Amino acid sequence: MTWPVGELDDVGRLRAVAASFPGVLLEEAVLPSPFEDVWAVLGDPERGFAGLLPDVRSVRVTERRGERMRVMVRGRSGLRAPFDMVLRPGWCLMQSRFLVFGMGVVPEGDVTRFAYMAALRVPGARVLGPPVRRVLGPLFLRRFVRRFTPGE
Repeated sequence: MTWPVGELDDVGRLRAVAASFPGVLLEEAVLPSPFEDVWAVLGDPERGFAGLLPDVRSVRVTERRGERMRVMVRGRSGLRAPFDMVLRPGWCLMQSRFLVFGMGVVPEGDVTRFAYMAALRVPGARVLGPPVRRVLGPLFLRRFVRRFTPGE
């Protein structure tokens, strides 16, 4: 007997991870740029993240072991936090003591399917989730779509 095997691409894998967090922010879009162009930015957190994530001023890799690394994220507000990170083509997952962030990126012909998630790892995250999703979800998504729209 053969058991069925389910395959998830990186966007599907991100949806599965997001489902495990209460109050998660999960957004998806089709970016009008090829995967290679999108991943050239997203695959380089030290240079690519600062312009895309609203409060991120800088990301510095402090330790690297293959696809696993430790990064220090500094915010425009002055906050800073170390994150454990897994980064490979099409996949990024970061977690600190209080926050989890992830991106899944999948090529689809000349465009790229993109998803990102953010979740607080604090008591009350389930209650904070809906207002955060309504306000920040569209804001984050517009930044990514604008960044990867040719001619913008």
